[in-house]
Amino acid sequence: MGTTPGTPTSLPGPTAGEGTGMTVTSEAASARADARGGSPPRSPGARRTALGLDRDGWFLLLPALIPVLVLSVVPLLYGLSLAFTDAQSGSARGTSLTGLDNFAALRWDSLFWDSFRVGLTWALAATALQFVLSLGLALLLDQDLRLRWLARTLALVPWAMPEVVIGIMWRLVYHPDAGLLNTTLRDLHLTSGHTDWLSDLSLALPAVIAVGVWAGMPQTTVVLLAGLQNVPLELREAAALDGAGMWRRFRTVTWPALRPVAVAITALQFIWNFNAFGLVYVLTNGGPGGKTRLPMLFAYEEAFRYGQFGYAAAMGLVMMAVVAVILAVFLRGRLKGEDQ
Repeated sequence: MGTTPGTPTSLPGPTAGEGTGMTVTSEAASARADARGGSPPRSPGARRTALGLDRDGWFLLLPALIPVLVLSVVPLLYGLSLAFTDAQSGSARGTSLTGLDNFAALRWDSLFWDSFRVGLTWALAATALQFVLSLGLALLLDQDLRLRWLARTLALVPWAMPEVVIGIMWRLVYHPDAGLLNTTLRDLHLTSGHTDWLSDLSLALPAVIAVGVWAGMPQTTVVLLAGLQNVPLELREAAALDGAGMWRRFRTVTWPALRPVAVAITALQFIWNFNAFGLVYVLTNGGPGGKTRLPMLFAYEEAFRYGQFGYAAAMGLVMMAVVAVILAVFLRGRLKGEDQ
């Protein structure tokens, strides 16, 4: 008997045995997976899809990963390897492994450890002063003041200036005869002499620290100001309605919310200050008498003035290890305080 056009034709379906078998098999796989506490095994096609997504993710990551590997990781590993060699500039013989000889010589190098003490003094003083002054400036700029936008813009001026320009500008400020600082002090009758701030053995390091604080304040101020913007205004208003004074509101409301940001920027500023080079190089070049010779300056001289690349690389490795230990102790103490 023929079929009428437009009438759907029934298709042959699976037999009862086939359908039952598929259902039983699926239910058995699900039961075994539930018994094992996991999910049913994926099909090979699903595994290929997952691997394909992983490959796509790595492919998208490569444009950012390759510059980091080429410009940061590879030079770092090469520098670390130089620390265990006798690499020198202009040496006719090849470079050979020396093991820990560079570190043994570094242990008794009093000039290096003197520069290390200067570097720690510079980094700790500059970081502490930067944080205190930047916190005060951030609290001020967070207030509803007239021309607040202009004050915030002016606070970023040092950040926009290269270190070389900052160094040259402050050399002119510190000039013993025509410098702005000495001229102002003489006009105010606070001094009658011509103080050479950058050549005096007792004043050179404090003068350089002052410049470092001025140059590094914008970064800390911006970060702390951003942290203050995230402190809920409702909490401040509630504390004020409860009769809490300015100091109590800061201690109980503002500081707990700002503490993670403060810890992060303090750690970063310490690293940046300890690794400072350009600013001090332009201001004093490590003088007078090594009073401002930071470890980076000392390593630079060993590598590019005396050609001792292996010895300078050992210095860099020691500096990196010591800074890592100091930061680990600092962060552990701060994070433990937050947990308590």
